[in-house]
Amino acid sequence: MTLAVAAALAAALCFALSTAMHQRAAKQQPPGRTLDPRLLLRLLRTRLWRLGWIPDVTATVAQAVALRFGPLALVQPLLSSGLFGAILIEAAWSRQRLQRRDVAASVIGTAGLVTFLVTVDPRAGVAEPTTTAWWWVAARVGAVVAICLGVARLTTGATRGALLGVAAGILYGVAAALLKAVATRFHGDLLALVVDPRLAALVLVALVAVQLNQNAFQSGRLAAPLTALTLAEPVTGIMIGITAFREVLSLTGARIPLVVVSAAAITTGVWLAGSAPRVKK
Repeated sequence: MTLAVAAALAAALCFALSTAMHQRAAKQQPPGRTLDPRLLLRLLRTRLWRLGWIPDVTATVAQAVALRFGPLALVQPLLSSGLFGAILIEAAWSRQRLQRRDVAASVIGTAGLVTFLVTVDPRAGVAEPTTTAWWWVAARVGAVVAICLGVARLTTGATRGALLGVAAGILYGVAAALLKAVATRFHGDLLALVVDPRLAALVLVALVAVQLNQNAFQSGRLAAPLTALTLAEPVTGIMIGITAFREVLSLTGARIPLVVVSAAAITTGVWLAGSAPRVKK
């Protein structure tokens, strides 16, 4: 479990750096329609966006290690700590002063995260969900993502960015679940890995999530989409962990009020970090 925690925190840091780099590159592109593939084609010609994949790939490898040795309900919340790193990286990159609001966000969010994980004590479930369980995940996720995209087409600015961030976060949560399944089944046989349908599903879901993520980054500053994404991804991961992987959380007796308080602290920390206004030097 210690290895899972260390790998998850390393992944969070690398994802934070990658997110800041990709957001900066995406905002330099002209706005386009949701799921417009031309955006990715333009970004592929952007040096900063390509360099952003170095920490992103590193983070994915660290996440795979974390998911191989730890439950989704543990790893995905830990990854949400990357929000605070991304906000601080963006501030430094834009030559902004460190705001007290950001410090408060980091302290409150981290305290809530630690309290939540200690309280619920996530425990591993089954190594391989059933096919029926995967279809239920696909149906529910597909419905929610479709609603987000439908409403996003009718909105602009931060609202559009937040909706696309929610959709991207949900898909990243599904990708994490598929990554866990692939990492758990991999025992050195590359051919078995290549023909594994879960790997194909992982690539497809991840590509759509990346496209939505880049579209979301074009809608204003980093705050709105990243806040929505950071909340949606761990919630999705926890729900899939409980329903498909049969992971167990301790939610009885005196633990329930602590879970409510810690969840509120995490949400408050994410909101404070995400909604902080720009401050110039």
